[in-house]
Amino acid sequence: MTSRIWAASALLHDGWASSVGIDIDANGDISNISTATPYTDGDRVELLIAAIPNVHSHAHQRAMAGLGERAGDSADSFWTWRKVMYHYLERIQPEHLTHIAAQLYLEMLKAGYGCVGEFQYLHHGLDGKPYDNPAEMSLQCLQAAQQVGIGFTALPVLYRFGGFGSADPLDGQKRFLNDADGFIDIVQRLQAASAGDGNCSVGIAPHSLRAINRELLSEVIGSLDDLAAIHLHIAEQTKEVDDCLAWCGQRPVEWLYDHFAVDQNWCLIHATHMTDAETSTMADSGCVAGLCPTTEANLGDGFFNAADYFARQGAWAIGSDSHISIDPVEELRWLEYGMRLQTRRRNVLVSPTVTNTGRNLLDGALAGGARACGRNIGRIDAGQRADFVVLDHNHPRLYGRDQDDLLDSWIFSGNENLVRDVYVGGNKVIDNGHHANEEEIARNYRATLDQLSK
Repeated sequence: MTSRIWAASALLHDGWASSVGIDIDANGDISNISTATPYTDGDRVELLIAAIPNVHSHAHQRAMAGLGERAGDSADSFWTWRKVMYHYLERIQPEHLTHIAAQLYLEMLKAGYGCVGEFQYLHHGLDGKPYDNPAEMSLQCLQAAQQVGIGFTALPVLYRFGGFGSADPLDGQKRFLNDADGFIDIVQRLQAASAGDGNCSVGIAPHSLRAINRELLSEVIGSLDDLAAIHLHIAEQTKEVDDCLAWCGQRPVEWLYDHFAVDQNWCLIHATHMTDAETSTMADSGCVAGLCPTTEANLGDGFFNAADYFARQGAWAIGSDSHISIDPVEELRWLEYGMRLQTRRRNVLVSPTVTNTGRNLLDGALAGGARACGRNIGRIDAGQRADFVVLDHNHPRLYGRDQDDLLDSWIFSGNENLVRDVYVGGNKVIDNGHHANEEEIARNYRATLDQLSK
């Protein structure tokens, strides 16, 4: 545990500051910040920002990243990719998930993510029956997060049906399924297992409107206390919107807001296909839009209406989702680039007060990510978690840049990783680009892939 960090330059909650001393208490929280103070002791760094939350992760999908890029006999889509994913996960066992998640979370740390929201729906054994501990698979992800030292928001997935209108599930979904009692048991076991860990929180993730119904979700929400957040996939694909209209005459976002009190405790993932009215409703509600631009591009989802959503000051965050890429820079860059391609303008996602695109994107991802993870993260401020990223200020891409211009250069000027060090809860988990256990973690990951390929 590091008790004090001194930074030549740091992006604090109220802006850039120089010669910053940050004191960290025994719990891993920031106890005091002083500025314009000379270095006396502790870790000395040059350039410090808050670590970025990754709000949407399906850990098991990292092991199949790149395996869905072979064209099939018909027009490929999200739904053909899903068949490949279902086939792959039919073999994954708890010990496999531990090693896959550990490698994934290590890569996240090295890229500058300090916390992950794990949207975990692979609950049961290969036959669809619960493990002896029904929370086994989510606990493996928790164990992996604790092993590598990343912050963790457990988001066990509520999944009961195979389509809108409580349709029967598909055979490939048998490992996902729970009734209310079974799901509540999983959540409470996770809450007990993570109690007292300042790096962890527990929320829930109703998978999508096609996988739950109103009665089931209402019962679950009403039966659980102290939830960090509620995450839900919504309006990702046009087929999903069309199927919802055929079922109830409403679009997914319309139906959700008519039947649930969606507020700042909710994070709606993707929300790609919305009307202008839905975009306004979502922004005004205070919920967080969980955006995953690299996955949304890889799956051919479409563009989130970020320009209008930002104009309404809607909260948002980023996630790496299927982990086709594990890089917050790429997520932020392509969020802006998607808008540039649509509008044929530049510097679209700025605000009246922040005109540097990179800075505005970072501010939004930090604030929305903290809310979506239900944790005191995302700001360098007293009382917040001591989760930091140290950037390599001497790298040619950043050399000579200052403050917000430096952030723009980090996000928009290349692909080489410029993250030097990462702290989570005051612990230095990445040191000069390396993790203490990365060789063992990589070795276990390779052995797992060998087993899954047989």
